Amino acid sequence: MSCRSKICFISFFFLALFSFFCLLLGLYFCNSGLCCFVDWHICTLMTVDVVMTFLFDYMSLLFMSFVLFISSMVIFYTHDYMMGDIYIVRFVLLVLLFVLSMMLLIISPNMISILLGWDGLGLVSYLLVIYYQNFKSYSAGMLTVLSNRLGDVAFLVSIAWMLNYGSWNYVFYVDLLLVSLESQFISFLMIFAAMTKSAQIPFSSWLPAAMAAPTPVSALVHSSTLVTAGVYLMIRFNSLISVTGFSFYLLFIGGITMFMSGLGANFEFDLKKIIALSTLSQLGLMMSILSMGYYNLAFFHLLTHALFKALLFMCAGVIIHNMGDCQDIRYMGSLLDYMPLTSVCFCVSNLALCGMPFLAGFYSKDMILEISCFSVLNFISFLFYFISTGLTVCYTSRLISFTMFGSICMSSSSSSNDDSWHMLRGMFFMVLASVFGGSILSWLIFPIPYMICLPIYLKMLTLLVSLLGGLLGYFFSFYSYKDSLLSSFFVLPSFFSGSMWFMPYISTRGVSFSFLSSGGNLISSFDHGWCELFGGQGSYYYFKLFSSVIQSLQLNLVKAYLLAFIVFFLFFMII
Repeated sequence: MSCRSKICFISFFFLALFSFFCLLLGLYFCNSGLCCFVDWHICTLMTVDVVMTFLFDYMSLLFMSFVLFISSMVIFYTHDYMMGDIYIVRFVLLVLLFVLSMMLLIISPNMISILLGWDGLGLVSYLLVIYYQNFKSYSAGMLTVLSNRLGDVAFLVSIAWMLNYGSWNYVFYVDLLLVSLESQFISFLMIFAAMTKSAQIPFSSWLPAAMAAPTPVSALVHSSTLVTAGVYLMIRFNSLISVTGFSFYLLFIGGITMFMSGLGANFEFDLKKIIALSTLSQLGLMMSILSMGYYNLAFFHLLTHALFKALLFMCAGVIIHNMGDCQDIRYMGSLLDYMPLTSVCFCVSNLALCGMPFLAGFYSKDMILEISCFSVLNFISFLFYFISTGLTVCYTSRLISFTMFGSICMSSSSSSNDDSWHMLRGMFFMVLASVFGGSILSWLIFPIPYMICLPIYLKMLTLLVSLLGGLLGYFFSFYSYKDSLLSSFFVLPSFFSGSMWFMPYISTRGVSFSFLSSGGNLISSFDHGWCELFGGQGSYYYFKLFSSVIQSLQLNLVKAYLLAFIVFFLFFMII
C-alpha cells in the first residue's frame, strides 16, 4: 500500500471512529437531557487565566457525529476520485483542517473560539476552491473569500460589543440580552454574519462559484460544514431572533432565497451548479423555519439534508469522473444502462431531496410544510414555501430525465462503468443513511411526535404541489428554445432566472466597475496626483531646482550675480 493510500485510510478510520463515539455520546446526552461544559486551562499570563471552554450537548455531539461521518466517507471516496493527483496528501490535510475548524465552531460557546473556527473555515475553503490552479478557480476563490469577509467583520464587531458584558461566553448572556437594548444590534450582526456564510440573498453568488473546488470538497462543504455554519450559529442564537424584530426579515430573505434558487436551477445545465442551487434552496428553507422559532425543526432538517446532499454530490462526482470531466447534463443520457449502481444512489438522493415518503428528506420537509400551514404566516411566505417545494421536484425530475433516461449523447469511445469500488462503498453507507437516517433522527429529536391537525386540502397540498412540479420538470426536459415559436419571448426571462437574478454580475462586474473603478480614479487623481505634487515628488522637484540655483551662485560667476540682481530688482519693482 502506497503512502497516499495509507494516509487516506488512516484518516478515514479515525474520523469514522470519532463519529461513532460522538454518536453514542449524543444519544446518551439526548436521552438524559445532559449539557456539559469543559474548561481547558491553557496557561496563565500576568495573573490572567487563558481558558478554552467547550460545550457538549446533544445538538453539538450529533452534529459533530454527522460531520465526522460524512468527512470519513468523503476521504474514503477521495482515494479513487483524486487518484491521479500527485498532491493528494496535501488535499487530505486541507480537508482535515477544514473538519477541525468546523469542530471548533460546533463545540465553542465562546465568541473568540467560534471566530477561530469561523475564520478557519473561510481560509481553508479559499485554499480548496483555488486547488485547481486556473483563472476560474482564482476568480471563484476571491469571490468566496470577499463575500465571507463581510460577515467576518460583523462577527468582529459583535465580539467587541459583547465585551460590555465582561465575557464572550454568549450562552451565559442570551437571557440577559433578551431584556437589553443592545440585543437588537447584536442580533442584526449575527444575522448578517450568518447570511453571508449561508449565502442568503444578496450574498448568494459565491455558492455556485465555489463549485470550482474538487467534487469531494463540494460534497463536504455543501452538506455539513461551511454553508451550514451560519444556520448552526442562528440555532444557537435562536432566542435572540424570536424576541427581536428581525425574524420577519429573516423569514422574507429565506423565502425569496428558496424561490430564486429553485427557479434558477430549472434553467441551469451544469450538474454541479444545479446541486449547488438546491443547497441554496434548502438553506433558505432552514433560515425561514428558524425565523419562525422552530429551531429544533431547523436542526432536524440540517442533519437530514447533510446526508442526502453529500450522497448527491458523491454521485455527481462519479458521473463527471466517467464522463471525462464533462458537467453539462445535455451530454449525459441513459446512465442507468451504463452505471446502474451509481444511478440507483443518484435517484435515491434526488428522491430524498424531493421529500419522497419514508426517505430522510420526507420527515423534515413534510413536517416543516405542515408547521408552516399551522403557523401564522402571510400569503407571500406561504406561497414561497409551496412554490419552492414544487420547483425542487421540478428541477430534480428534469435532472433525472436528462441524465438517467435521456438519449445517449456521449462519445462512442466512452467507458462509463461502476468499477470505482472505493467510491461505491462510500456511497453505499451514505445511501443507508439517506434511507434510514430521517426516521431514526425523528425518533431521537422528537420523542413526543407532533400532532398537526389540518384540513384535507392543506394535508394534500404538499403532495399536489410535488406531483405538479415533477410533471412540469418532465416536460421541461423536452423543451428547447430553438424549436419553440416563443423563443424570443423566453430568452430574457430565462437569462434573468438562470443568472440568479443578475447577482453574480452585481457581485463581480458591478463591484469592479463601481467601487474598484472609482477607487482607481481616486488613487490616480489624489494619491498619484495632488498628493505627489504637494508631497514627496513635488518637494523633491522644488528642492532640486533651488539647490541647482544655489550651486550656480557658488560658482562665483559675474553673469550669475547679474542675473540674480536683475531678477530681484524686477521682483521688488513689481511689488
